Amino acid sequence: MTSVDEPARSGARTRDAARTQAEILDVATREFARAGYDGARVDEIAARTRTTKRMIYYYFGGKEQLFTAVLERAYSVIREAEQRLDVEHLDPVAAIRRLAEVTFDHHERHPDFIRLVSIENIHDAEHIASSEMLASIGSPALDVIRRILEEGQRSGLFTADVDAVDLHAMISSFCFFRVANRHTFGALFGRDLVDPAQREHYRAMLGDMVIAYLTAERAAH
Repeated sequence: MTSVDEPARSGARTRDAARTQAEILDVATREFARAGYDGARVDEIAARTRTTKRMIYYYFGGKEQLFTAVLERAYSVIREAEQRLDVEHLDPVAAIRRLAEVTFDHHERHPDFIRLVSIENIHDAEHIASSEMLASIGSPALDVIRRILEEGQRSGLFTADVDAVDLHAMISSFCFFRVANRHTFGALFGRDLVDPAQREHYRAMLGDMVIAYLTAERAAH
């Protein structure tokens, strides 16, 4: 017979396993971001958690799968932020500016995400390509951008015929560069792109660039 306490113990084990996996992912995120994929060591990750290398392999299967899980979680965080974006009550100009600000804020708050994406690009996105989750997660931001662009063009506020993916790349590239290249840019030009005193300047500049692009008159090609 099953003890009446068995469901409680089973639930506790499930919660403990979830906490352990979350802790492993937290530490692995920092270690991969710090040392890169090749430099990170599962032994080091285990030493910084309340678990063992064997347990990490049990939960994730190995270093490659652990790095993929780290990427999956990192991308899911930004996708969740995009899904929470509420711009339906805004006019197209204000809506696209708000979307740019959300991307700006997220990249600034998650420098490890920037490093992880840079590392994955060095590895030709092989871990992302092998992830069924990342293949299906999509980008809620693209759906939002498409709706905003359609409304902006319908209302005459946007004069440019712009592809949503291109606009997404434009916004993301500025946000990504600002964090990823802050050290080299600072060394070359003596300017800290993430200086708190300049934060609102760059945040507004991003929105201004996007709006200027969407409202500019274009010569026929």
